Amino acid sequence: MASKKDYYEILGVERNASKDEIKKAYKTLAKKYHPDKHQDSKQKKEAEEKFKEINEAAAVLGDEQKRAQYDRFGHAGGGFDFSGFDFRDFGGFSDFGADFDFGDIFDTFFGGGFGGFSRSRRRENSYRGADLRFDLNISLEEVAEGVEKTIVIPRFEKCDKCDGKGAAHSGDIVTCEVCNGSGRQTTTRRTPFGLFQTTTTCRKCHGEGTIINNPCRLCKGEGRVQKSSKLKIRIPAGVDDNTRLRIAREGEAGIKGGSPGDLYVIIHVMQHKLFEREGDSIFLDVPISFIQAALGDTIEIPTLKGKAKLKIPEGTQTNTVFKIKDKGLPNLNGYGRGSQNVKVIVQTPKRLNKKQKELLNELAKELGEKTTPNKSFFEKLKDKL
Repeated sequence: MASKKDYYEILGVERNASKDEIKKAYKTLAKKYHPDKHQDSKQKKEAEEKFKEINEAAAVLGDEQKRAQYDRFGHAGGGFDFSGFDFRDFGGFSDFGADFDFGDIFDTFFGGGFGGFSRSRRRENSYRGADLRFDLNISLEEVAEGVEKTIVIPRFEKCDKCDGKGAAHSGDIVTCEVCNGSGRQTTTRRTPFGLFQTTTTCRKCHGEGTIINNPCRLCKGEGRVQKSSKLKIRIPAGVDDNTRLRIAREGEAGIKGGSPGDLYVIIHVMQHKLFEREGDSIFLDVPISFIQAALGDTIEIPTLKGKAKLKIPEGTQTNTVFKIKDKGLPNLNGYGRGSQNVKVIVQTPKRLNKKQKELLNELAKELGEKTTPNKSFFEKLKDKL
């Protein structure tokens, strides 16, 4: 058995062609190869075969699911079988005039007229409440431990008077007589492919299937009212700046019983007066005297959980960084805690009295150091410049 021809090749489109490009190609080829346009029996038979190919290709490539399956598996993934399909049953092509738009048939097949969501699902999506955003500031200490916050949100909530139905009384909600409660209107039309039904949203009830004769006075038929609501939310430890937390179904209430939207809380971590943050680690600059740096010392430093002791070894140089493990921030995914990095800055006194200067000069002599650079130092510096 000969292998089937590639659908993209049949329609003469690229593999990345848009649905509009596929529709345009189908329309052009369907007009060209419709069997009733050919009088010669041989040409008519060839046109019928070509017409079958065109429709099978369009049936697959015009449907997103089938196209994705075809792109992945090729003809082994399935498609439409038009074998045994007698196009003579469609009636004469001339009955529809030269200006008949085959694009309409394409839309009827693949534009969603058949199947789709149920009325309740369509209503749920159509009347869903809006999503809300709330910006929340927290401190670095709250990031370290996690925190529970109570926030106040102005939003639409379900009307208590009508229980969100939008009607003054339950008996005021009646079935739409146009669509008989289906929310859809079906019309029948004749096409080159025979009789086809097209389903659209009911114009009277707008797809709801029901009509409210006496709306609720409090919510005016919307099923929701404006309120300010208090809500407790838990902020996990380790959150970063601009972290977005989604709280499902805490947005605005939907219209006439539609599902509520979601609430998105955007976290803003405030700048700390002492610490700088980098990922899960925090950084702190601590000044020490040159005596502490030279002789060593144990100093007290702040942390996010109080105070801690830090030992300064003798001979410590300025900008030396000491890392204290597990004193940083917790990892949001539970991978331990970061470190606190302490950088010591050796401070040089700006004013010394006579006695202090004498003591330093005495110390310098004992250490074998001169108080001023020697001549050779200036000569080397001059050469470098």
